[in-house]
Amino acid sequence: MREKNKWMSKRFYMVSALLLLLAIFTAACGGDGEATSDEDSSKGETDSITFVAWGGTTQEAQEEAWGVPFTEETGIKVNSDNTDYGMFKAMVESGNVVWDVVDVEADFAYQAAKDGLLEELDFSIIDKDELDQDFVSDYFVGSFAYSFVNAYNKDEVDGEPNGWVDFFDLEKFPGNRTAYQWPTAAVFEMALLADGVDPDDLYPLDFDRAFEKLDEIKDEILWWDTGAQSQQLLASGEVSLGHVWDGRIYPMIQEGANIEIDWNQNIKAGDVLVVPKGTKNKEAAMKFIATAVSAENQAEFANMTGFTPINVNAAELVDEELQPYLSSSHTDSQIVLDMEYWAEAIDDVLDEWNAWLLE
Repeated sequence: MREKNKWMSKRFYMVSALLLLLAIFTAACGGDGEATSDEDSSKGETDSITFVAWGGTTQEAQEEAWGVPFTEETGIKVNSDNTDYGMFKAMVESGNVVWDVVDVEADFAYQAAKDGLLEELDFSIIDKDELDQDFVSDYFVGSFAYSFVNAYNKDEVDGEPNGWVDFFDLEKFPGNRTAYQWPTAAVFEMALLADGVDPDDLYPLDFDRAFEKLDEIKDEILWWDTGAQSQQLLASGEVSLGHVWDGRIYPMIQEGANIEIDWNQNIKAGDVLVVPKGTKNKEAAMKFIATAVSAENQAEFANMTGFTPINVNAAELVDEELQPYLSSSHTDSQIVLDMEYWAEAIDDVLDEWNAWLLE
């Protein structure tokens, strides 16, 4: 997946004057083919737009599966940059916006909409009826979906784990674990589910109870920050079980790794696409999003990455061998990560989380 510039909290989200000056400098340098005025952009008269995401193979796939057909359809070139939340806010507040469509995490999108940093989407251009409604609001639609799952190395595990309770069972399934070192990434949710909390009663999260549960395996957790790290830890056998993105496992299985996924209580999440307030290419940005979320282009992206399309008509277009590894194929016990809740809750637990990691 991507390597994140994390939105650490609302305090981090209040960017420095340095970032603001950098945004102004970037804008002053000019973009390749920016529309010359709001009037021009309203007519769609632009030579290029800038799509911003998290880099790596995932962004390469987005550019190939979405950017190429968009350019073929419209003649508009798609430039690229990497997501940075501080820069995003600085651009909007300075009035010098040089990004047009940005791939972000949903908690950031909820807060950014509340803070007036986003354009409302034009659903006369974007067909939201075809999309997974878990990732649709007035200000964003899904980019792609995934689940946090319990993946396990079959060479290191005797038996088949079943649910997060087994992730925490060091006697039944000995060995190290790996988990994503970021509080909004379903770490607390998996701990509470393992401790017997009913999925319907997860929110608001009982952080004290979750920390107590995490204490049980803290010494056995090797934290990961990037998807590549999670893959390496599992493939090497350094960990037996891993709290990981499902889309990172399918490519490993294709390459012959003896890894399997426990889908019980998989925790669904996703990236979303937003348009910064004040973009000079608003109409073109809406058309790009419409192209990106179409069934055909979502399926193409899924085939390239292993992540789940957010267009509900795309699954049938996905390669047959991939379909069992899509999170949309495992909805019976699936829990949806509440990122609207996390947009507010992160400030309540971030300091305690960081202190706990250092204990």
